[in-house]
Amino acid sequence: MAYDEARFFASVRISIFGGRLRAPQLAGTKTVIAGFEKALPGGDRRWLAYMLATAFHETAATMQPVRETLAASDAEAIVRLDRAFAAGRLPMVRKPYWRLDAEGKSWLGRGFVQLTHRRNYEAMSALTGIDLVKRPERAMEAEVATAILIHGMVAGSFTGRSLADFFSGEDEDWDGARAIINGSDRARLIGSYGRAFHRALVTARIVTARIEPASAR
Repeated sequence: MAYDEARFFASVRISIFGGRLRAPQLAGTKTVIAGFEKALPGGDRRWLAYMLATAFHETAATMQPVRETLAASDAEAIVRLDRAFAAGRLPMVRKPYWRLDAEGKSWLGRGFVQLTHRRNYEAMSALTGIDLVKRPERAMEAEVATAILIHGMVAGSFTGRSLADFFSGEDEDWDGARAIINGSDRARLIGSYGRAFHRALVTARIVTARIEPASAR
């Protein structure tokens, strides 16, 4: 997917980033785009746009991998989650998955999308070929987080719904695509991010002219 990088970022600087694009946001966005081009060369730009929208939302606009609760360290995240659990603010949680296990590992949420629970780290290890069970903290590396984001959304690993369910041929459902990650939570907002990223990708697209052999002219 050839695109005019300067034109793309000039567009999203206004439509997504509020007029100011910080270095970490720029770097993270480039990492996701590069990862997409490597994993899905010539892939549907709508898929890439919705991946970028998801990363933007899930990382609180930082475009950098984050821990659950946006904590600066695993230890801080564990304290925050324990506090929320004790206060009854995590009613859907039966077992505190973030607490250190017998191996001293925490399976708290990390990445561009929050990968939680050991079983999900195991599944994503198999899908990406990256050993996240041995070192779950690797989900905080930008390139690893990108692989999780891309492969997970394509395969439908997070909720059973995949990008192909919402973007295929002429069909597209920018709001409904939120079900790939988290039901309908903030679906319209994230859909609007996706549309903005897609507009920027389309505007910045470079169309390569087809050169015919001299004999065909």
